[in-house]
Amino acid sequence: MLRKLQRVYQLRCTWSRTSIVPRRFFADVNDLNRIKFEEDFSSSHIETTRFQKFLLAVGSAAVSLLDPMRADMIAVMGETAGDTAIKYMLQKMQSDNEGQEILRNRPRINSRTVDLEKLRQMPDGTLGRTYIKFLDSNKVTPDSRLPVQFVDDIELAYVIQRYREVHDLFHTILGMPTNMLGEVTVKWVEAIQTRLPMCVGGALFGPLRLYPKQRQKYVKYYLPWAIETGTNCKFLMNVFYEHRWEQPIKELHKELHIKALQVPKS
Repeated sequence: MLRKLQRVYQLRCTWSRTSIVPRRFFADVNDLNRIKFEEDFSSSHIETTRFQKFLLAVGSAAVSLLDPMRADMIAVMGETAGDTAIKYMLQKMQSDNEGQEILRNRPRINSRTVDLEKLRQMPDGTLGRTYIKFLDSNKVTPDSRLPVQFVDDIELAYVIQRYREVHDLFHTILGMPTNMLGEVTVKWVEAIQTRLPMCVGGALFGPLRLYPKQRQKYVKYYLPWAIETGTNCKFLMNVFYEHRWEQPIKELHKELHIKALQVPKS
């Protein structure tokens, strides 16, 4: 069965380079997505007690505050301290049609599942072209997201994995770079929408690392915009980005109720 699904997936990747994909194969591809995530979950999951999770949460939070570049510690904190928030995110996805589709299909975003070269060939102004420009200009890759290790429920594990893999898409649609000012701004939107402790911590303590001129712009323009956007825009985890690569990003902004940040040139 798995070999059959792998063959179907190979065919799907071939068809993705064309404009025609036979609909009868979608169900098998979605089954493969689910099977692949279950395999990844089984291979990476580490059983921990509540006390062990507490120790991991405290330790990873301390290291993350001292060194915000420790993506591994930030990931551990998200998994061990964010149980209530992840359940909240799951409920938000379950209450939305597009979110339900994502949970059913369990799509992944990496260089094996997304044809990055095809995105480069898309017209300017589309989500796909804007996303690949973001990856190239910031020298980041969708393969850099760590697998979930300490979340015991597979559905909750998928939610936090999905959050990690769409984080760069949040940057893309919000128009934020990966510098400290951009990261703090995105963290505010994520904190409001997801309630994840690591996002709340990044939003509150990240500004301490801004330069004075950056901090002035942050307080006057970025922070108010991020709070307004996080509060008023659609829940960004409920966007099936893989189905929207060809959508003009301005149209997507309108649909999601996102207004572009306006910062006067100094």
